[in-house]
Amino acid sequence: MRLIKSHGLGNDYLVLCSGEPLSPELVRSVCHRHTGVGGDGILEPVSSDTADHGLRIWNPDGSQAEKSGNGLRIFARWLVDHRAAPSAFTVEVPAGVVRCSVDGETGLVTVEMGRASLEPEAVPCLASLRHTPVEVAGAVLQLTAVGMGNPHCVAIVEGADLDALPWRDWGRALEVDLRFPNRTNVQVARVRDRANLEARIWERGAGETLASGSSACAVAVAARVLGRVDGDVTVHMPGGTLQVQVGDDLSVVQTGPVVEVAEVSVRMPLID
Repeated sequence: MRLIKSHGLGNDYLVLCSGEPLSPELVRSVCHRHTGVGGDGILEPVSSDTADHGLRIWNPDGSQAEKSGNGLRIFARWLVDHRAAPSAFTVEVPAGVVRCSVDGETGLVTVEMGRASLEPEAVPCLASLRHTPVEVAGAVLQLTAVGMGNPHCVAIVEGADLDALPWRDWGRALEVDLRFPNRTNVQVARVRDRANLEARIWERGAGETLASGSSACAVAVAARVLGRVDGDVTVHMPGGTLQVQVGDDLSVVQTGPVVEVAEVSVRMPLID
């Protein structure tokens, strides 16, 4: 099995270049930080009838994601750098088709993420959450559920040092909250000003992550819907910053970096 390992602001993915078909068990083994290669997921190129390229996104626990903002940026750079793709193209993921472009001078990758939605069926969520007070692990949080093609639950807190809060406990609890039938990604965020947001991220199937593209988009959408920011914002995460544009119709575009780390050859079989 041959893989390219890259990260987007510390959120690392392995792109499958060649090897046997993936299975949940194999994904868990490869992504293990101590006994495998280590990664926040594997990106598996697949064929597409509706886009230039297709992508299957594996979480490190062996489940699959409908969409990943960082994963799409990494996949886009891989296509340009290793498959001689043009600078702009479409990619089909389970949530639909998105358009990606790679800036040849800066290397920054832009992904048109589509339209976000707060409708419960689009998240999916069993009930509408729009700055709704909910008790979570002993605290009352104001939650907003956002559908980005994958599910997100955003808690915007006021004037706090995020790292002084038990946000990991909140994320762990909300990921499996029964309101979210497909589980959910969780973001705890605060508004610095009308152009800057800060977030901590608990990713479905992966846990704490340094950054997430779709999570950054969900935080920007929630803050804009609540009237806390304008259309163009910078989302600050432990791994770095992403630029997010949220249109009046909740169409979302994210732009950020990708860094290639290594080419990896995995001895097979990895599983005993």
